Amino acid sequence: MLKIEHLYKSFGKKEVLRDLNLEIADGSIFGLVGVNGAGKSTLLRLIAGVYENDGGSILLNDRDTFRDASSHSDIAFVSEEQYYPIGSTVASVKLLYECVYDFDEEAYSKYLKLFEIEENMVINNLSKGMKRRIALLFAMSIHPKLILLDEAYDGLEPLVRLRFRKALADLIEDENISVIISSHNLKELEDICDSFGILEDGQIVSYGDLLEKKELINKYQAAFREEKERSAFDGLDILHYDRQGRVYQLVIRGNEDEVMEKLQAMDPVLLDVLPVNFEELFIYELESRGNYDE
Repeated sequence: MLKIEHLYKSFGKKEVLRDLNLEIADGSIFGLVGVNGAGKSTLLRLIAGVYENDGGSILLNDRDTFRDASSHSDIAFVSEEQYYPIGSTVASVKLLYECVYDFDEEAYSKYLKLFEIEENMVINNLSKGMKRRIALLFAMSIHPKLILLDEAYDGLEPLVRLRFRKALADLIEDENISVIISSHNLKELEDICDSFGILEDGQIVSYGDLLEKKELINKYQAAFREEKERSAFDGLDILHYDRQGRVYQLVIRGNEDEVMEKLQAMDPVLLDVLPVNFEELFIYELESRGNYDE
């Protein structure tokens, strides 16, 4: 389990993360989302032990990920930008991984074929997408307990994305690892993640089971014989409100049956309910805090 408590991180006078708390269970794929500059990459680097935190703790299976060097071999970090020494080949990078990690030759051979990579490739001559494939190849070949993916799908072709998702799901099932994925493509995250967290103003402001959260937020469209003021909907947890004459579009957080009962008591002439997707959940959560600008 990854457990983060009261985490703080600043760069000079700029406070990036403050009193951040988060727990991620084994076998979970966690989607980390937030607007640009929210601190997602900083958080991933702190978890990986690249940065030292200014306060609080980050523990992977009760080991400090910065101060306990034994934890580093259990973490695979695929950063947004890939950097390799000039002239490096896939084979030469493999030598480094074999020295540092619990390297699995069988898994390595399997992912070479899956990602269509050749060992004699000179990495710096390759495209961004190919460099991403190579990073994923090594991350999945070292028996990690935790994989950190910053913009995981960036540069990957659709077919490679599908192969990667399937391979990642198999790895989680076989070895019960945890994965944290940061991405701006919320549709991609929705297809693979079972839990999520929204990072805003240096804190995780909402997190939990993705399916459960989505089930608690729905879009309702209601029409009434007479116009109603917003105060008529007091008592409902409204995340988004829009009115066009006597037709109201409402995004409401709460049990669907209970919300429908309250709306039906207002005698609507039309009442429909629609589920929200992950992108909408993200937008409405920020909008409800006054921090989303269309």
